[in-house]
Amino acid sequence: MEDLFPDPAQLLKLARTRMPYGKYAGSLLVDLPEPYLVWMRQKGFPEGELGAMLESMYEIKANGLEYLFDPLLHR
Repeated sequence: MEDLFPDPAQLLKLARTRMPYGKYAGSLLVDLPEPYLVWMRQKGFPEGELGAMLESMYEIKANGLEYLFDPLLHR
């Protein structure tokens, strides 16, 4: 049976990774605005791990699951 709970290590990595380039260079992936992620989805996510992480952030934000990061972020 597929695990129904998100991997905490993956969530932590998403919460701590910064966008390496572009308009939001230096921003945490978790802080990227949803319209930017929608735009990236339409253009095509980059290859590799960064693309997979951006796609995950898109899915999280599109489904209103940002609260999953609350225990991981110290704001």
